[in-house]
Amino acid sequence: MSFLVHNMDLWLNNTMDDAPFSTVDLSGSQSVDRALRLLALVGREAERGAQLSDIVEESGLNKPTARRLLLALMRAGLVEQEARTRRYYLGEEAYVLGTLASRRHGLLELSLESLRNLSDKTMDTSFLSVKRGNYAVCLHREEGTYPVRTHALQAGNQHPLGIGAGSLAMLAALSDDEVERVLAANTKALDTQYAYYSAERIREDVAMTRLQGYALNPGRIVAGSWGLGAAIRFPDGRIAGALSIAAIDSRMSAERQPELVRYLRTEVERVEGKLRRMFHPVGTTP
Repeated sequence: MSFLVHNMDLWLNNTMDDAPFSTVDLSGSQSVDRALRLLALVGREAERGAQLSDIVEESGLNKPTARRLLLALMRAGLVEQEARTRRYYLGEEAYVLGTLASRRHGLLELSLESLRNLSDKTMDTSFLSVKRGNYAVCLHREEGTYPVRTHALQAGNQHPLGIGAGSLAMLAALSDDEVERVLAANTKALDTQYAYYSAERIREDVAMTRLQGYALNPGRIVAGSWGLGAAIRFPDGRIAGALSIAAIDSRMSAERQPELVRYLRTEVERVEGKLRRMFHPVGTTP
């Protein structure tokens, strides 16, 4: 990461040589911070691409500044622009860096056995999601063998925290102050893209999740597709991610939910055990 930041600093400073906007300080670490913020905004819209107008609004930067930083990210291969729509997407270099980072932050590798166990035992689809900023990102979808499958989450899909079972489980694991901060930050997305989800409804879902010990999505995102989710924690209590199960509504009845929750909790405990051993190997002091 230090290599990336150092080189981004050079790239960004080089782009300022002919910059006419002297009132904006884009030197040093500030330019890197702003560029990384734009990179995160582009990543949030990884599937459909991010529009410049939305990037400008979300970042709080003016249009020339945002455009110049995006050009620097494009030269670095971290962002690319689709010629026809002019939308911005994550670039090839972002994929390479993500692949390299996964070797150190290998939650997916630690969770694959549990995902397979869940899908084998339930015959339904299981997922691993992680928290990225105020959003939840699906890292993996493991198909079950039941012939009628849900059209829920796909790998790479992102939703504001609180939208979907795994996403809700992670939001509910945060403190009340953090929940309110996330809801405030996601106000626009909730209002424009998730009309069936209000901040108040999500607060109610958080309270129910904490009471039950697991998250339930009763088909709010995709009609007829229900989900159960539970958060995974690092040994120090921080959120690592969430496991979830999705199935058609007839397979997520009140009678079957306790069985599914037991499977879910067993696999969450399995992954958390692997995390403990990774951070505190045998023979070391936690």
